[in-house]
Amino acid sequence: MDRADSRDFLIRAAEPDDAPAISALLGRDGTFEGTLQMPDMPVVSRIEFLQRVDPHSCRLVAISGGEVVGMAGLHTQQPSLRRSHVRGLGIAIAPEWQGRGAGRQLMNRLLDWADQWAGVLRVELWVHVDNERAIALYRSLGFLEEGRHKAYALKNGRYVDSISMARLHPNPPRMED
Repeated sequence: MDRADSRDFLIRAAEPDDAPAISALLGRDGTFEGTLQMPDMPVVSRIEFLQRVDPHSCRLVAISGGEVVGMAGLHTQQPSLRRSHVRGLGIAIAPEWQGRGAGRQLMNRLLDWADQWAGVLRVELWVHVDNERAIALYRSLGFLEEGRHKAYALKNGRYVDSISMARLHPNPPRMED
């Protein structure tokens, strides 16, 4: 398969009609392993959640050749007013697009939305400790490691640790003088 090029995709808001394609991406070999998704799950098992539109969240897709090759989203963590400034990040990239810039571009768009438009102060994520490429990407975008969670998830018959990371808004909004 040809190596994907970051100029060969478009990033846009995820629409409810994208739910089946996003679900298929989340269940693909080479993608689900880095998430908390399960292998061999029916596409329909995730569709109801993926079709939901939440005005306090941002969900994006990367499209190439009419196919969803990546998705990323920022979602409210709790319905508490005291945590309304926080969003959790989720991202999944098709194996042939990993390491080709799609994840970075999706992340940059999400962080711009969070910083410039949504009043988000804190973005949180959890990543398997063996996902070195993702950890390097997150660090390059200002995420800091906050803790390690032992035996966080079952992956290929073994329990793997997870790292919690967060990024605080680098220049929180202020009122103009």
